[in-house]
Amino acid sequence: MSNNGKWGAYKPKKAVAKNDRRCDTIIFMMTLREYIKEAKEKRIAIGHFNISDLAALEAIFETARELGVPVIIGTSEGEREFIGVRQAAALVKSFRDEYDFPIFLNADHTHSLEKIKEAVEAGYDAVLFDPTPNFVRGGAGGGKMPLEENIKQTKEVVDWVRSANPNVLIEGEIGYIGSSSQILKEVPAGAALKPEELTSPEQAKKFIEKTGVDLLAPAVGNIHGIIVQPGFVEKLDIERIRAIKEVAGVPLVLHGGSGLSEEDFRAAIKAGINIIHINTEIRQAWRHGMEEGLSKNPDEIAPYKISASSVEEMKKIIRRKLEIFNGS
Repeated sequence: MSNNGKWGAYKPKKAVAKNDRRCDTIIFMMTLREYIKEAKEKRIAIGHFNISDLAALEAIFETARELGVPVIIGTSEGEREFIGVRQAAALVKSFRDEYDFPIFLNADHTHSLEKIKEAVEAGYDAVLFDPTPNFVRGGAGGGKMPLEENIKQTKEVVDWVRSANPNVLIEGEIGYIGSSSQILKEVPAGAALKPEELTSPEQAKKFIEKTGVDLLAPAVGNIHGIIVQPGFVEKLDIERIRAIKEVAGVPLVLHGGSGLSEEDFRAAIKAGINIIHINTEIRQAWRHGMEEGLSKNPDEIAPYKISASSVEEMKKIIRRKLEIFNGS
């Protein structure tokens, strides 16, 4: 197992156990907040990968453990509906507890306070509140959610989460970058791509100060999904990331990482990105692996045998991404 010397290893910390005559110490793992802080200090990034089934979770966990790096599992509202909110939390916790490994769970792209409450009460480590898609789908404002409305709704979420469980990290998002982790033939309508549509340092500073979020996901040229529109090339605005980082005061999260170049990843991390989301490429690898498994064994009907090819295909993608994010 190798963590490339970047992480201080994920060995549990020790602390004095007060008023307990049975032992001198208690063991506890670094929190997600502490791992993000460490990533920020070392100018590396934590990989965030979404799951829809146990095969993806297995692939992500095994790869992160082989490399000896912390990892975040994400489940969107749709993915949580399929897996189960409490079931996803129980699965991730079982890996963390059994292997004493830093694997954490985030409620990705959650569009209402009601769904935020479900995730927090189920035991999620972090939540992302993203009200923009509802606004865009409603046709209001030409697809551009006013910053003040975003601040208002996000602040309500922050206040509730702080009162319910202050240990849960809260992420906010500025700018609409699409909402589909799929192969897309064209750029999503309303997606922020023009310089004037991207998140500005001033907007980021105002949003953070007024909402009190722990993490910020800005629109910096990134798009959800993989765009195969002729002539389109997804390219990050690295200088914008650097400028936002200078005023933000909180860790920055990059969404829509699928399809980006290694050069963009490295430059974004150097500029101040601390967490990177990957989903579409995982789904793509899952399907390719499934098709390969069925092709090689057309008479096989045992799901766990067929899905073994999917696990291996996903691990290839996950390994390379984690190596990049951790400085290899």
